[in-house]
Amino acid sequence: SGAAGLERPQLVLHTQQALNYTLFDCKWVPRSARLLCLGSAARGTGVLQLYELRGARLALLREIEKPKPIKCGTFGATSLQQRYLATGDFGGNLNIWNLEAPEIPVYSVKGHKEIINSIDGVGGLGIGEGAPEIVTGSRDGTVKVWDPRQKDTPVANMEPIQGESKRDCWTVAFGNAYNQEERVVCAGYDNGDIKLFDLKTMSLRWETSIKNGVCSVEFDRKDIGMNKLVATSLEGKFHVFDMRIQHPTKGFASVSEKVQKSTIWQVRHLPQNRDIFMTSGGAGSLHLWKYEYPAQRSKKDSEGAEMGVAGSVSHLQNVTLSTQPICSFDWSPDKKGLCVCGAFDQTVRVLIVTKLNKV
Repeated sequence: SGAAGLERPQLVLHTQQALNYTLFDCKWVPRSARLLCLGSAARGTGVLQLYELRGARLALLREIEKPKPIKCGTFGATSLQQRYLATGDFGGNLNIWNLEAPEIPVYSVKGHKEIINSIDGVGGLGIGEGAPEIVTGSRDGTVKVWDPRQKDTPVANMEPIQGESKRDCWTVAFGNAYNQEERVVCAGYDNGDIKLFDLKTMSLRWETSIKNGVCSVEFDRKDIGMNKLVATSLEGKFHVFDMRIQHPTKGFASVSEKVQKSTIWQVRHLPQNRDIFMTSGGAGSLHLWKYEYPAQRSKKDSEGAEMGVAGSVSHLQNVTLSTQPICSFDWSPDKKGLCVCGAFDQTVRVLIVTKLNKV
């Protein structure tokens, strides 16, 4: 109906900026109108650019070159006062930067033998209880958790057991950090494996396979008991797992959705509403989704064991911005609906998503 159409959110391009390097990640600086672009210069060095949104344009505040291309970054393990950025690079280095004095990292460790594909942080910015920690996932097959207050050695190291082939870890995310003790890490791998590591018990809590390379995983919120997890894949599908109830044999209930033939590079939940999320795709498009809970979230199986019930996903809106894949996406934590995305056409774009309070 036409009336309903008027209420649908719109994805409006606010401004864009052409870059002269390959962009791998973009992030809003918390509590500011600034954003960061991280990537690789043509000559194989790393680039870190800081922009400020001034009305309808992006003003470049600072550009820093680093020895290795920078693949990923997070503010998740820092305080609002410091707003230090943690990055993973092509040399396997985890660095933490003070953006006010970014010449030398405030923390640096050679974390992995190969490229760090993905990074996440928790315990900072008032998001999630417990110590500030950073998780890194690498092509070397390992997932490591770091406490920036501890030098050189990770506080947890999840690696393949002896004789098991190592898989390229493409994506990592923290969750379940609702008190001082509880915390999990979810990791997705190039062969479709998803593994959930419990950091409290230092054990593998659950694993499954979605049959196709896992490009991105994210909990709907880090700072609550596990509620939902979205995993996106190489062949244009995403899966929403209901993480409330773990059945002894069947694991978590899930619903999957096929978006397009091309890779879904990223999923990011709206910070102000955990049931709305954006996926970014290989076709240069963004898709906005809403998860609808079922009437009852659990049922008993024939043996009387609790099992979860998956809800459904509705497609709210989409927009095609580029002929190249959109490889990174970040919602502003402060301004609802403001978001940034980076694509392989060497362009960073700022969008405004309207009517999010209507859905």
